[in-house]
Amino acid sequence: MANTTDIESNPPKKARTDQGPPSDKSDAAAAEPPALNAAIAAATKANPPIPKEVFRKDYKPLAYVISKVSMVFKLHDGKTTVESVLTIEKNDKVEKNGDAVTATDDTEGLILNGDEQFVKLLSLSVDGCGALVPDADYVLSPGKLVVSPSTLQKGLSVASAMIVRTTVEIVPETNTQLSGLYKSGDIYCSQCEAEGFRRITYYCDRPDVMATFESVRIEADAESYPVLLSNGNLIEEGHCEDLDGRKRHFKVWSDPFPKPSYLFALVAGDLGFIEDEFITMSGRKVNLYFYSEHKYVGKMGYAMESLKRAMKWDEDTFGLEYDLDIFNVLAVDSFNMGAMENKSLNVFNTSCVLADPKTTTDATYQRVEGIIGHEYFHNWTGNRVTCRDWFQLTLKEGLTVFRDQQFSGQVNDSVAVQRIKNVLVVRGSQFREDAGPMSHPIRPDSYIAMDNFYTATVYRKGAEIIRMYDTILTSEGFRKGMDLYFKRHDGSAVTCDDFLAAMADANGVDLTQFSRWYSTSGTPTVTYASEFDEDKGVFKLTLTQCSRSKEPLFIPVSVGLLDKESGKEVVPTKTLYLKETTQTFEFADLKSRVIPSILRNFSAPVKLVPASGDVNEADLEFLASHDTDGFNRWDSAQRLYTAAILKILDKKPFQESLDRVVESFGKTLHDETISDDSIRAYTLILPGESTLAESVEVIDPPAIREARKQVKNAIARKFKSELSVAYDQLTAAMEADGDTFKVDGISVGRRKLRNVYLGYLCSINDTAEEQKEAATLATKHFNCAKGMTDKLAAFNILASMSGEGESAREHAIRKFYDDAEGDPLVLDKWFAVQADADLPDVLERVEKLANHPDFNLTTPNRCRALILTFSANSAPFHDESGKGYKFIGDMLEKLDKVNSKVAARTTASCLLGWKKYNEKRASLMKAQLERLKSMPHVSNELFEIVSKGLK
Repeated sequence: MANTTDIESNPPKKARTDQGPPSDKSDAAAAEPPALNAAIAAATKANPPIPKEVFRKDYKPLAYVISKVSMVFKLHDGKTTVESVLTIEKNDKVEKNGDAVTATDDTEGLILNGDEQFVKLLSLSVDGCGALVPDADYVLSPGKLVVSPSTLQKGLSVASAMIVRTTVEIVPETNTQLSGLYKSGDIYCSQCEAEGFRRITYYCDRPDVMATFESVRIEADAESYPVLLSNGNLIEEGHCEDLDGRKRHFKVWSDPFPKPSYLFALVAGDLGFIEDEFITMSGRKVNLYFYSEHKYVGKMGYAMESLKRAMKWDEDTFGLEYDLDIFNVLAVDSFNMGAMENKSLNVFNTSCVLADPKTTTDATYQRVEGIIGHEYFHNWTGNRVTCRDWFQLTLKEGLTVFRDQQFSGQVNDSVAVQRIKNVLVVRGSQFREDAGPMSHPIRPDSYIAMDNFYTATVYRKGAEIIRMYDTILTSEGFRKGMDLYFKRHDGSAVTCDDFLAAMADANGVDLTQFSRWYSTSGTPTVTYASEFDEDKGVFKLTLTQCSRSKEPLFIPVSVGLLDKESGKEVVPTKTLYLKETTQTFEFADLKSRVIPSILRNFSAPVKLVPASGDVNEADLEFLASHDTDGFNRWDSAQRLYTAAILKILDKKPFQESLDRVVESFGKTLHDETISDDSIRAYTLILPGESTLAESVEVIDPPAIREARKQVKNAIARKFKSELSVAYDQLTAAMEADGDTFKVDGISVGRRKLRNVYLGYLCSINDTAEEQKEAATLATKHFNCAKGMTDKLAAFNILASMSGEGESAREHAIRKFYDDAEGDPLVLDKWFAVQADADLPDVLERVEKLANHPDFNLTTPNRCRALILTFSANSAPFHDESGKGYKFIGDMLEKLDKVNSKVAARTTASCLLGWKKYNEKRASLMKAQLERLKSMPHVSNELFEIVSKGLK
């Protein structure tokens, strides 16, 4: 059990008081030195460089690389000085799969990346050469410093390695981009992936340069920043000479494992922490620490337990043991992404660490566990073996997403539920990305801003492709491939081809055709047709594939057969290898007609459609009731619901389809063979609006919303009494459990199902009396909630109430805000729920919220909560007046100046799909893209997104 400690000292060692380093008072008090890169900084600020596209085919290793690093950070309010000592060696030999690769011509010199808008270069010298002379010994250009070949030769003539020394000055307090070293509140924090280290100092800032950070010394005010952290092990600490009457101290960290600069981390602050330990499979003790602001310390216990489960799972599943004696985690409010796997010092967005019943939903508990696992698993798949260049990003991210998905499903005994949740994301955001202007293979061929390729395709589709290895090779074969991968490449920066080669060689198979997945964009389609020869008892299944690949892909299609009369499975799951454009597979010795269950467990990231083009709703209804594959049973129900909704949308006769939906829903509602409430809940939920939008040629968001409402309302009215009884039964069962909050599978499933029932019951709201009844039920659910899961479910419903439910809505909005008591993560929910409301004036409400005192463009979580949520609220966002588009354009124009990564990655994408809307909407969306592209000083990140969106 974790022990909670909330004190101001750093736990690993006691502070030394005997002797400190030389005083830095003179440094702080000295006159401001001139910046060596001042001219280039002024020039690039006045005339930003034209965005340049980078191509994978142009990759070359550097002629000179950094092998060792020592750094000193002197933190002062408003100014931080960074001193670096870089050991430079010639990169004489680089091999790729045994074949020599031509390195960058050594006549180009030593190339160091640096962002002159963030880094002020104060000094540059080479041992044996002294201070370097601008333009003679080195040349500065936008984003780059190149030490001349002649200087390198002189430095290397002294020894086999050359020592380069730099001193720079940075201002973390003004770094709103949250890339490099910045401040989150009163905490110094770093984020260096993908190219943030160049905002700290000049360096070979690319993943194939792996250096040992032998010494990182951090000096800071002892009272304001008692906790000083970096990668590796703490090797020294003590006091510095006081400055202006305030005590200063230092800590020195050393990381024995070579790493690229994107894995560097530094933290300084007045932090509380919890601590625990983990005993590895070899018997070593690893000390575990979670740090945060003092007010958050009591919410990190679940994350600590999740970390220990992840460490044990990785040992049991892949034989991978943690390699240092300490593992630190920091939680901060301001963070662009979910978390970062820096070696031994993970940095997390608070939304992915903090958890307690009062403020956290079940979904967030599960998210915390998954992301904790994800970042820990990166220690091997990302840190010990990293990617050669950023085009190979899926090598670490796709593989690690697959690992965290397996972990989450297995440790919670909910493999089918986990698979459903994974596929919902793939079919939603990833399929949409595949169909839009930002479509790219999981291994892209080019980019302008690398940060734009932390995408659903690289992560989620990448994980699906890793899953196909596991399906094709079996879990045992996949483990053999992983073992060989680590044996060959531990400590190296490698490529997707290296991973594929390890899988192939370990299992003695040819995966050449499978490799086409890495270079194929878009979502493949597999069509199916079948026939049954009753005389011979042979069932034939014909599959045809279509994709953007010039040659057929290797697609594993898992299939089972169920007897049409009895519903029993007569052929268990068998994986068919679709390697040709069209193949026919035969199943013999069948005694009667069968219904095929195709693409079980979503065995490949493809769209499955009948060759005839007509959905066989009778078969879907059958599979929704009888399929033994949990995923396909859910999927059949989803496809059945979709068929009915689309008929309403297309103004076609729909009653027969609706009757099937009602019949299937009733069977699921009453089926006593379903023991998992989560499975039942997911099967009863209608497809979301974004999923439905993927099934139409021209998207009409208000029409989709109304068609979906019509089906939901019909179901709710048909089963109102049964739903009410079931809701009351679950309520009684939960009350019988007492006040003890649990996040086990049974409790989570029970809450999920009860909230689904609540949603159906409250959807009956056409009359004034029905509106009162719905408001009363939702308000009671809201007030009696024992945790955030139930409270938020009711709040979501209440926030969209009108008519007789209006007063209940306004009361819930006020109460939820008051109950939050300023908690940032709860306030994020408050903003998001209102932005997602189904109200005619939601845009006006969102505009008011954008001026609320608690809204701030500098906080990524708050921006996502309001701006991103509204852009996903498709009906009001896509109102034909174009006001929603203009609002997004206005916000992006402001946000790009503050944090271009959040602007580009999380909000601008909502305008990219303009070609799938009618002419009026399309022209208005396109106008906003053109406006953003033409903005003065538009960021590279936003420029790339909007430029591709306009093609």
